[in-house]
Amino acid sequence: MSTQNALSTILVEKINNDTLVLPTLPAIALKVRKAADDPDINLNAMADVIGQDPSLGARMIKIANSAYMGRSVKVTSIGQAVTRIGLRQIKNISTALAMEQLFVSKNDIVTRYLQKEWVSTVGIVANSMAVLQLYISRTKKREMSLDTMTLAALVHNIGVLPVLTEAERHPEVFANPSFLDVAIDKLSGRVGASIMKEWGFGETFVNVSQHWKDLSFIPESVDYIDFVRVGAALSGAMDNQKDAVLNLAMQRNVVDDISVLHSDEFTELSNSAKQIFM
Repeated sequence: MSTQNALSTILVEKINNDTLVLPTLPAIALKVRKAADDPDINLNAMADVIGQDPSLGARMIKIANSAYMGRSVKVTSIGQAVTRIGLRQIKNISTALAMEQLFVSKNDIVTRYLQKEWVSTVGIVANSMAVLQLYISRTKKREMSLDTMTLAALVHNIGVLPVLTEAERHPEVFANPSFLDVAIDKLSGRVGASIMKEWGFGETFVNVSQHWKDLSFIPESVDYIDFVRVGAALSGAMDNQKDAVLNLAMQRNVVDDISVLHSDEFTELSNSAKQIFM
């Protein structure tokens, strides 16, 4: 039995028995999400919650001042940032900003993998956000929000984390990256869906993390998964499916012209989205 099969077998068994150790949401994200779900919460109380984590507070101010929010007057306090971003969006944005804390490990080799994964994910997030912004400005459809898009793209490949944690116990797997790539490719979707359910995230997020690579999964109407796929295809994360993804995006009117994805406007939107996480 090859190491790769052994790792896959161990993982499948743990997935089936619910014994795979899933990552937990960072504490600050949990606090903010809980506060945001309180019908009586006000902006000042939310600012206090966010202020408990200085780095989150600083990044909230950065987001409020970014092209993402499209305003020119700068805010300087967490209170102003929360007011500008709004309670509805705070929940997803704060969760998104806290996600980076999950991409760390005490093991050097795993850390290298996770860092590579984080950089790749941020690229996909930025592209997805840019595609959605162009879609909204072209179609004037506002059912989809940037904050949900940001979070959906950030968690699209979250299933990789427990796979890497499990692989950490098998150093020989890291010596042969192709072993690991196959295990990740085969199992991260299922694991990702489990994490989303465990975190109490809705169906949108479950579908994105489970099916983003599976082009036979097509929601009835345009959905966040469409934008994640285009973002991933542009980042080189869809292997040999790039043309199929772009064709599907054209059919579903996610993009009306592929050349838009090579435009200065797209590049600018993508770069400013990336700044949020750098």
